Amino acid sequence: MKLTGTTRRELAEAVKTACPADRELFLDLGGCRIRVLSSTDELNDALADYFKEFLAEPGDAQIVVSAHEDPAPECDLAFTAKRPDPGKTKIKEEWIDLPDGRVVRKRLTGMHFLFGQGENVAVGPCLANSNQVINFINNRFIEWKLNQGGFLGHAAGVRSGGRGISLAGFSGAGKSTLALHLMSRGTTFISNDRVMVERNGAGLVMYGVAKQPRINPGTALNNPDLHCIVEPGLREKFLAMPQDELWQLEHKYDALIDECYGPGRFELRCPMDALVILNWRRDGSPMRARLVDPRDRTDLLPAFMKSTGLFYLPDDPARRAAPSIEAYADLLGLTNLIEISGGVDFDRASDVCLHFMETGRLPAD
Repeated sequence: MKLTGTTRRELAEAVKTACPADRELFLDLGGCRIRVLSSTDELNDALADYFKEFLAEPGDAQIVVSAHEDPAPECDLAFTAKRPDPGKTKIKEEWIDLPDGRVVRKRLTGMHFLFGQGENVAVGPCLANSNQVINFINNRFIEWKLNQGGFLGHAAGVRSGGRGISLAGFSGAGKSTLALHLMSRGTTFISNDRVMVERNGAGLVMYGVAKQPRINPGTALNNPDLHCIVEPGLREKFLAMPQDELWQLEHKYDALIDECYGPGRFELRCPMDALVILNWRRDGSPMRARLVDPRDRTDLLPAFMKSTGLFYLPDDPARRAAPSIEAYADLLGLTNLIEISGGVDFDRASDVCLHFMETGRLPAD
């Protein structure tokens, strides 16, 4: 397929004419209804299986996304390369802003994503790269919540009873590992890596993202509910590795919530009664947990703050700039900020989080 045109609308019409998407499914993501159109049964089935916990009956929708299966399309647009993240060297994405939207191209896969003014189109080898289509759908939901005034957080989230907590940490701290430890002790999963936070009266509410956790072997091998994920032939190899090397391993597994913990354990909305920031280290010292004031501890807030990236194109251009650290501090002043420091201890941290969700207080030392 050749993508021709100089506007998002022209490009999208060319895609829809050449490769119609007429299979549909509906999702309910935290109260936001999304209509997903696919051009093949196989792609529709793959998306329905991934989002099975969030399927909804047909009806009206706030967002429409269409996915069109095609070999990597040709395009003559003058894309700009996105600089790699710190510590990385490979350029993975490039983009161009058009008068009525944006196009993002994935260099490695040839996938193209067109969005703007309510239109959202994915085109390319979608089935072979269904994870990118899934991320695109989830990013439409993130954009929708941020356009309503929400803040984006780099955090996992769980709920127990009527209270929910977000879990953030500096690189490699183990927020997903802690979230899955808490899942093994009966909590409900809210999100693995992103939360959108809004004011709700005198407090906060958080929305998760319908993305299954991707974990390293260290997380799987240290949680009985996740042992089944690791292939028997690799389990002994991983167990023989030094702990630091194991936790840094880039080998990843999908930890499907319904398969590991049972159905009905994944939701996308709950109160955010606390933000836990993991500021610990692997040195064997005692773990400590204490309440801190976000305005006094702005050094902790970058662990939670998250830039929006290429897939956010706000309705209001004024929101293109990320909120300031002071704005995050003011927002988090409406909840409890818990710093966990000292040595890494997932069992003790789980005790602290569960006690807080049960009582609204930290346990006595």
